Amino acid sequence: MPQFSQNQFNWLFSGLLCASLFGAAIPTQAQALLPYSPELDWEQLSLDALQLTQDAIQLARFQQYDLAVPRAKLATQLAPNRYETWYVLGSLYLQQKDADSAIKSLQKAHSLAPKEASILFSLGSAYFQKGEYPIAVSKLEEGLKLTPDAPEALFDLGNTYLKMGQYDKAIVQYEKTVAIDKAFWFATNNIGLIKYEQGDTEGAVAKWQEALTVDAKQAEPLLALAIALYKQGKTAEAIKDAEAALSLDVSYADLAFLKENLWGDRLLKDAKILLDRPEIQAIIPKLKQQQEAAAQEGV
Repeated sequence: MPQFSQNQFNWLFSGLLCASLFGAAIPTQAQALLPYSPELDWEQLSLDALQLTQDAIQLARFQQYDLAVPRAKLATQLAPNRYETWYVLGSLYLQQKDADSAIKSLQKAHSLAPKEASILFSLGSAYFQKGEYPIAVSKLEEGLKLTPDAPEALFDLGNTYLKMGQYDKAIVQYEKTVAIDKAFWFATNNIGLIKYEQGDTEGAVAKWQEALTVDAKQAEPLLALAIALYKQGKTAEAIKDAEAALSLDVSYADLAFLKENLWGDRLLKDAKILLDRPEIQAIIPKLKQQQEAAAQEGV
C-alpha cells in the first residue's frame, strides 16, 4: 500500500478527510498511506478561519485544490496558533503529492500540538511519499506510542517496512492491524503480496481469498488471485476472475498502477502475462470507456 494511496493518496478528500475530520476513519486504496485527522476543536477557531477551513475541505472533496489551498493558507494566517489550520493545509499538500510543503505545514501543526498522534501519522505519510522510509517509520512509531491501537497507522507502518524489504516486520504490523479491525482487508491483502514474492503462492492465495470474504467487490485481491490461479494452470478460472476484477476497476490493468500499489516484481511479471492475453486486452478499452463515463456522471 500502501501512499493512504500513498494510490498514493488517490484519496484524501474525496469523502475521506472530511469524514475523518468528524470522527470517521475510512480507509482508501489498499496500499496507499492513509490520511489521518484528529478531532478538530472547531469552536476554538475564529469564525473566519473556521469558514475558510470548511470551505477548503469541501473544495478538496471535489479535487478543486487550486481553490482549496489558498483558503487553507488564509486560515493559517487568521488562526496561526491553532494546529487544526496547519493540519488541514498540510493534508491538502499531501493529497497533491507536494510532500515538502506538507511536511513544513505538518511540522508547524506538530509544534503546536506535540501530543496529537494524527499529525505524526500524517508526517509519516509525507516522508513515505518522499521515499524517506526510515524517517517515516520513526514518525509512525512515535505516533503509535501515543495511540497504539490505530489500525491505519499500523497498516502504514507495515507498508513502509514492505517498501524497505523488511517483510517479516511488515507482516507483524499487518497482523496487528487485522487483530484490531477484522474488516481491514487491505492488510490481509498485503500479506498476500509479500507471500507471493516469497514464493509461497498457496499462502498468498489463502490471504487473497480471506480478503475477499471481507469484501468480495474489491478488484485488487480478485486480480491478484486470478494471477496466482493462472500461474497454477487454472486458465479458465483465472481469466474469469481477471475480467471480474477489471470490471470493478480497470485501473488495475496498468502495471505502473500496480507497482504504485506495492506489487512486487514477481507478481508484476506474472500479472503482465495474464493481462496480455487477447481475451483481457479485448475488454480493457470498453471497460475504460464505461468507467470514465460513470465517473463523469458521478461528478
